[in-house]
Amino acid sequence: MIKILFICTGNICRSPMAEFIFRDMLKKRGLDHEFFVASAATSSEEIYRGVGNPVYPPARKILAAHGISCEGKRAVQLRRSDYEKYDYLICMDRYNMQNAGIMLGGDPQGKLHKLMEFARQPVEESTVDSGHIRQSGEATDTWHSRRKAVNASWYASRTPDVADPWYTGDFETAYGDIVKGCEGFLEYLKETGQIR
Repeated sequence: MIKILFICTGNICRSPMAEFIFRDMLKKRGLDHEFFVASAATSSEEIYRGVGNPVYPPARKILAAHGISCEGKRAVQLRRSDYEKYDYLICMDRYNMQNAGIMLGGDPQGKLHKLMEFARQPVEESTVDSGHIRQSGEATDTWHSRRKAVNASWYASRTPDVADPWYTGDFETAYGDIVKGCEGFLEYLKETGQIR
């Protein structure tokens, strides 16, 4: 079983959206029995006296518009023990990556990622030595080969963040980013032989 933890700041918008979008994708592909999927916050601001707030209403609304329920989900905070529990800890932005790394005591096994690392984003030709990486349009340019070709943390620092709807109010863009990231993550798992 592959264990995935999606991480954002408060665990009421982006990371629960990713959790339930990814669960929906897995169910539609008949893979849900091969995964354990959850989400957590780097902050405790949405948790009061040990009880987390539910998913933010506009996030619930956009999920529901796509036929996805997040019923019963409440914010929880990331714990140091999550590092051993999960195979992948996937953050929504660079600040979540930084804070999660501190909270987890580092990332010695390379489990910490940004969701948009997995989206099919072209690598800027000017930022990567062309001797190490092919141009993004070439057929052999897969996510896996790109990530292996450059230092993983360097690559993560140059990938976009999932748009934060808490500040913009744009839940549609966040939903689109998350779908692209989750689809790319599934493709990565196929490319690396972790799923069929």
